[in-house]
Amino acid sequence: MPNEKSPFYERYVEEPFVRENTFRGREADRSFPANFPESRAALPAPYWEGHDDAIECYWKVWDLAFRNLTRVHKGNGFVAPYIDTAFNDCLFMWDSAFILMFCRYGRRAYDFQRTLDNFYAKQHPDGFITREIREWDGVDQFHRFDPVSTGPDILGWCEWEYYLNFGDKARLAEVFPALAAYHRWMRRYRTWPDGSYWSSGWGCGMDNQPRVPAGDDERWQHGHMSWIDATAQAVLSARMLVKMAEVLGRGAEVADEQDEIRRLTEYMNRFMWNEEMQFYADRFRDGSVSGTKTIGAFWTLLAQVATPERIEALATHLDDSNSFKSAHRVPSLSVDNAVYSAKGEYWRGSVWPPTNYMVLRGLTAAGLDKLAAEIGRNHHKYVVETYLETGTVWENYAPAGVGRGSESKGDFVGWGGVGPIAVFLEYVIGLRPDVPGNRLVWDVTLTEAHGVKAYPYGADGVLDLGVARRKKATDKPDIKVTSKVSVTLEVRWAGGAETIEVSAGR
Repeated sequence: MPNEKSPFYERYVEEPFVRENTFRGREADRSFPANFPESRAALPAPYWEGHDDAIECYWKVWDLAFRNLTRVHKGNGFVAPYIDTAFNDCLFMWDSAFILMFCRYGRRAYDFQRTLDNFYAKQHPDGFITREIREWDGVDQFHRFDPVSTGPDILGWCEWEYYLNFGDKARLAEVFPALAAYHRWMRRYRTWPDGSYWSSGWGCGMDNQPRVPAGDDERWQHGHMSWIDATAQAVLSARMLVKMAEVLGRGAEVADEQDEIRRLTEYMNRFMWNEEMQFYADRFRDGSVSGTKTIGAFWTLLAQVATPERIEALATHLDDSNSFKSAHRVPSLSVDNAVYSAKGEYWRGSVWPPTNYMVLRGLTAAGLDKLAAEIGRNHHKYVVETYLETGTVWENYAPAGVGRGSESKGDFVGWGGVGPIAVFLEYVIGLRPDVPGNRLVWDVTLTEAHGVKAYPYGADGVLDLGVARRKKATDKPDIKVTSKVSVTLEVRWAGGAETIEVSAGR
């Protein structure tokens, strides 16, 4: 059992999908992970005319990432080498999912995605997976019915993003049962009778936000609320399972998830929208809607919950200096909140790489590419400038300008690598892959010469992509591409768009 050292009697209602989870009981891979000097040549190599500082920061992050690769040892029951969270002596679910959002680009050098295999290997018979696993002995950090024991439910999103990069259907088939079982555990044990989801400060990952009613602990209690982020994440998780099931020919097995998407989307738009604020928010026990604007509400974009009118309203908040447009965008709590801190104070204003990435991917899903590029450029700029000032990347950043958040760990790779790598490649250089759809989108917003060599695309694809300097953003970019595989390249710029069919070997 996943928690053999627990002193408690364990009573499980077994989840059938867990029986298909092949990670449980898998023989451990105790090989030594790769190192950075040996792996560098296999990593994508960006260039950007006149911005050597960004390139330096990019490689610094990869160096730290490889330093944090950790070998399995006999005492913890892990099944694969993993990238350490870089926070304490535990492996964190929510951190790992975001770390892999940038580490997936290193797959040709090392398959970091296997970090998640250790969570699947520790899945309980009822589908539960803890949010923290102790690295020294492999035991869950929390009892599964502790209000802070698990979440957020974003493993499926992480695996789907990996699939978009590499089209690895075999991995999708492996992880689907574990993800489905975990989603159904959350639905059984983290919902209210109306179907909405609850969490806690620690459970949602945003420890000290002022969300629960007065008298409740903001870190450890749920406040009998429907939580906007947890409910939207449930929709996102269900959508990912439906997508995976379609690929795997298992569509009939996710009818419950399809129904849940419909029900929760209707619920959130009916009961979790604050008309006065024009913003999604938590719902209290008495049916009233919170007046706190948290970055967690933007999960509604990624989950495709927001209606067109409300997408526009959310975008307005992102462009409002009294709401979510701080100097360094995007603060975790709205600027007009009474406890907002320009220094950060953790989740009371700090800019966090993972939630910024969520906002960017949500804007992409909503078709707001221009705003996504603007926010992505802003975030990347301040991360690099803080790197130049301090020599490293950080757990979170001060929203008021250059600098780390007032409570922030350094050398945090960790999700500190999201900005210098994932945001840089996807929203500064502008490359976003869809390998299953055989296309690569390139939003060309920079006017300096730039590109990426050895860009990974699919199982075996490697592309060299470059664009020459332009006088202005509306000029058609002069694109040069060589590829080992055929791919449809969709080039977009301020003056137009063009689709280029790139043949293998050209």
